[in-house]
Amino acid sequence: MVLMKLGPISHKKLISVLSSLGYVAARQSGSHLVLKKDEKSVVVPIHSKDIGPGLLRLILKEIGISREEFFELLKKA
Repeated sequence: MVLMKLGPISHKKLISVLSSLGYVAARQSGSHLVLKKDEKSVVVPIHSKDIGPGLLRLILKEIGISREEFFELLKKA
């Protein structure tokens, strides 16, 4: 099994992947968008820079999906 490396990703692509999982925008506070699904919520920064691999790893852990699942969803988004 080859472990794909998480790289920087734009907030637009990340929001697209989260939307495909059923997350919807609940509110925005400044440059941070809060997306919710059931009782889970995740905060995505809306900055000019891409989201780095460390924060992306934390978001994936928070929503409970693996890297492999993320890359599959990213291909479809």
